[in-house]
Amino acid sequence: MRSTPHKSLAAAACAVAALAAVSLPAAPASARPATAAACTPGQAVANGGFESGTSPWTQSSTSVITSRAGESAHGGTTFAWLNGVGSTHTDTLSQSVTIPSGCSTATLTYWLHIDTAETTSSTAYDKLTAKIGGTTLATYSNLDKNSGYVQKSVDVSGFAGQTVSLAFTGTEDSSLQTSFVLDDIALNTSGGTTPPGDSTRTPAAPAYTVSLSSNASGTGWTGHESATFTNASATALNEVYLRLWDNYHGTCSAMPIKVSNVTGGTAGDLTVGCTALKIALATPLTQGQSATIGFDLGITVPSGADRFGYDGAFNNIGNALPVLAVRDAAGWHLDPYTNNGESFYSLAADFKVTLDHPTGLLVPATGTSVDTPGSSGRTITTATASKVRDFAWAAGPFSKISGTSPAGTAINIYSVSGISSSDAQSMLATAKSAVDTHAARFGAYPYGELDAVIDNNYWFGGMEYPGFVLDLVSTTALTHEIGHQWWYGIVGDDEYNSPWLDEAFTDYSTDLAQNKTGTGCWNSVSWASTSEKITNSMAYWDAHSSRYSTVIYGYGKCALHDLRRVLGDTAMAKLLKDYATSHWYGVSTTAEFKAAAQAATTTDLTSFWTQHRIEG
Repeated sequence: MRSTPHKSLAAAACAVAALAAVSLPAAPASARPATAAACTPGQAVANGGFESGTSPWTQSSTSVITSRAGESAHGGTTFAWLNGVGSTHTDTLSQSVTIPSGCSTATLTYWLHIDTAETTSSTAYDKLTAKIGGTTLATYSNLDKNSGYVQKSVDVSGFAGQTVSLAFTGTEDSSLQTSFVLDDIALNTSGGTTPPGDSTRTPAAPAYTVSLSSNASGTGWTGHESATFTNASATALNEVYLRLWDNYHGTCSAMPIKVSNVTGGTAGDLTVGCTALKIALATPLTQGQSATIGFDLGITVPSGADRFGYDGAFNNIGNALPVLAVRDAAGWHLDPYTNNGESFYSLAADFKVTLDHPTGLLVPATGTSVDTPGSSGRTITTATASKVRDFAWAAGPFSKISGTSPAGTAINIYSVSGISSSDAQSMLATAKSAVDTHAARFGAYPYGELDAVIDNNYWFGGMEYPGFVLDLVSTTALTHEIGHQWWYGIVGDDEYNSPWLDEAFTDYSTDLAQNKTGTGCWNSVSWASTSEKITNSMAYWDAHSSRYSTVIYGYGKCALHDLRRVLGDTAMAKLLKDYATSHWYGVSTTAEFKAAAQAATTTDLTSFWTQHRIEG
């Protein structure tokens, strides 16, 4: 869970009528294009010369794509003219592009002319930013003025297999114009790399060993990490990728996550906003062979009450440990970080993490923890976790209370200053109830203890990690986050490309836990466009962020309530428990869930999926 707006959805009892009573706009017949495994050389940008009107570009005003006097095209007669107003002004130009999988080369090129009335030789008053997805590719300013067009070229091969927004944004200050003129934009893909020979997800069975030591405040951690893994695929594994997710929270010149002194392979360039690090293996791995890579690791926690950030004396350290990216039939999954939801796709792994820290800092963490005395005034927390997809921890002078659920799960509540003892006790009671309720429906909780860090300053509401959650004081939100232990944690999914598989399923599970049956779920349904679907990826939702929680959380769980009404309560309960069992520590896909649902009923669900805009 990531987004704040869905809290109100969760609390508003978004429920359903029977399928016969549901009236939803029909989805179009066309489905989201499947990602190809092999590279298809081609041109990803449409109408890059602007000679075919404005489609499919989205422009901030009708004057951006133009042939008016004052500037000229690089080729043809039409061009994109951003800014040039001479007062405070912003112009934008964007289109959605799909970069095929398996391509060794994907290069964005564009011709740029900059003229300006600014006379300074040192201050960038007016700026143009080029972005793909959430990654800034280049920034230009009035200081880059030129007398004619200059071609710019950027390697975007790290976005292969993704559909992302290509965007240019120009800004001017209050005086003296700068014109940013673009033309002949292209994104060429070529160079067929050998795609995986099968759909096997690899590298498999990862095991991470980590040893870190913190500074006095818990905002800085240094040490070493190693990862052992096996190639499960029939296709040789020549390289692996580490995801350094939290570099999103910094810049490539000031990275919060730093990897150095790599062993077991050769580190390449950082890509995807410095969140993906390629490591060429010393020797290619054939099927069944294993290897180990190691590296020194530095973590700097930024300011902010975030899933990676510090709030006063309290540090949250989520997604900070580098983990292995997944290769499957679509190739390597190197999706960008999203702050709107989750990007994370990883296989179940074993972690042993040793955290050396000042004794005054309590350190809740994924897995089962044991504290032992360290050097003077320090404690060593050793956390072990089996079959988890990630590892997160916190550090600070928390207030801690503990208890055990009726079914035997150890629960620890860690509260920041300002959380009352009564609220902490309430969250402990909620956690005990939620973990047992979800376990009874979907299968026993396998991770030993469960830690919850409570802070009412979280702008995002709450966040899930295996055996470890961050949350506000909220019964509904904590029940939701604990539900993620099953939907994302135990039953994994590709959270960037199929976010509904964890968020909608978890919100539906939260409704069940709170005895909400779904009356009136579709009372205010309104699809924003024919392209809006429950199964859209985060690439779509990042471009339509105001609709993310409404559709993924709200409409998604409403669709599952509808499916329950079609199947019947007993059959739906059996479907979900059997589905969880068959995907325990595995990965769920939309196609697999649809097939399982169809197998649970004699009713043809084809029209159901179409009506509810569930594709895949």
